Amino acid sequence: MAVAIVTDSTAYLAPARVEQLCAESGVGFEVVPLHVVVGGKEHREGIDVSAVDLGEALRRFVPVTTSRPAPQEFLEAYERLAAAGADSIVSVHISADMSATVQGAHLAAAQSSVPVTVVDSRVIGMALGYAAVSAAQAAAAGADAASCARVAAGRAQAATVVFYVHTLEHLRRGGRIGSASALLGSALAIKPILSLREGHIEPIERVRTSGRALARMVELAGAAADTAREAGQVVDVSVQHVDFGDKASEVATALADRISDAGEIVIGALGAVVGAHVGPGTVAITVSPRVGLT
Repeated sequence: MAVAIVTDSTAYLAPARVEQLCAESGVGFEVVPLHVVVGGKEHREGIDVSAVDLGEALRRFVPVTTSRPAPQEFLEAYERLAAAGADSIVSVHISADMSATVQGAHLAAAQSSVPVTVVDSRVIGMALGYAAVSAAQAAAAGADAASCARVAAGRAQAATVVFYVHTLEHLRRGGRIGSASALLGSALAIKPILSLREGHIEPIERVRTSGRALARMVELAGAAADTAREAGQVVDVSVQHVDFGDKASEVATALADRISDAGEIVIGALGAVVGAHVGPGTVAITVSPRVGLT
């Protein structure tokens, strides 16, 4: 049985990586873009709007909103994969607490010509990206759809995500701030370190400077890697940012020293959808243990 994988653009997998994954695994893999509305004009993330475009719009105080893909966009992806030979599909997506994307995937799955298993990853960014990649690797190894879905969910659940935002204002405006709203009253006096837990944003710590926040994030990521190592797991590490590439590179260098046995340490930009909610000056670290098929 040929299992194909679908994810969405908030996985922030580089196109070259997706192409390589498809070529090496032989597994069908599609990325469905979320939508970003900038100044009243709708764009598809990763196709006709970039994080750079978004940063410029936010600095000009242009209104920015985001929305899920239409169910028809998912259905078209499912049917393309079915036409290419997929007998079943695993569709792995951004946390339902942050987006209605999973709902759109479910609506499309009900109309698909092949069975579709929709997975609410409860994460975003490369924590989602690694989950989708692991699902594809499981499919390449001959796993059925149910097993691939378990692999994706397991790897997403195992991930540690910590991030720093320059200001909480963008999260507040977008309604994604969660329990971090408790920090708003003192936001000018502190630099918050946030985490993604159980599908939503939670505050971890607050420090006085951005430098200390980034250094503390490296410590937290290192501790997560140590825990995985003790369990016999290799970790992959991602550093992602919004208009803060120099600092992201510094963080990646520090992580390479701290987690010298990581499977990979990659640097990349968070796209327009996440950027719209966290704003310029964001740095996020994902530590993702390689949870395999069991």
